[in-house]
Amino acid sequence: TVNRTDKAPESISDRHLFCSWSGGKDSCLALYRAIREGGVPGFLLTTLEEGGERSRGHGLSVDVVSAQASSLEVPLVVCPTSWDEYEDKFLSVIREFKEQGIEVGVFGDIDLEGHREWVERVCSRAAITPHLPLWKGERKELLLEFLEAGFEATMIAVREDALDKDLLGERLSLELLSEMEKAGIDLSGEEGEYHTVVTDGPIFSVPLQLRVEGRTFRDGHWLLEVSVL
Repeated sequence: TVNRTDKAPESISDRHLFCSWSGGKDSCLALYRAIREGGVPGFLLTTLEEGGERSRGHGLSVDVVSAQASSLEVPLVVCPTSWDEYEDKFLSVIREFKEQGIEVGVFGDIDLEGHREWVERVCSRAAITPHLPLWKGERKELLLEFLEAGFEATMIAVREDALDKDLLGERLSLELLSEMEKAGIDLSGEEGEYHTVVTDGPIFSVPLQLRVEGRTFRDGHWLLEVSVL
């Protein structure tokens, strides 16, 4: 069998896509790359906690994710779900996308094989082409590309055993990358060491202004509570 990483990726030029949107740096860079490859954004899809108020991945308020979508000028679709129902609900939404002409699903995964297998399985069931623009990218190179393109992102979550909570609210920067390298963590935070929220960049029409509401501790992570000014 041919290793899938040896296959030439299918062209997405002029094809309508949805982006699995966490609000953080990786989904944003994946969307940016997909647009530069000629893909046409149709929807952002963000899964929410059951209450429907916060994103499931990064704990962002719906208002913040909505403000990102507004600035990106891409319609946002939200999907409240428990972990147990996650796949079924996700599949239901992307099947609706397919009926509206969406052909490609863009995801920001880098190298977690379990995530890729899930993406490929779910997209296959909806007859949508999975596209992972960051797959097997070198961590530091991806982050440098993100910063050099002009994106801005703020640290909104850190895992207690990986990084100091005082980094919450810090802007992602070369200095911060150096600090994370010294801490010996995965620079992309693939194991949940940290999460970011993107507030500006070349595909944003206006920058987001965030207001810090406070800090909370949940499930081993310190979280920065933010809203949009």
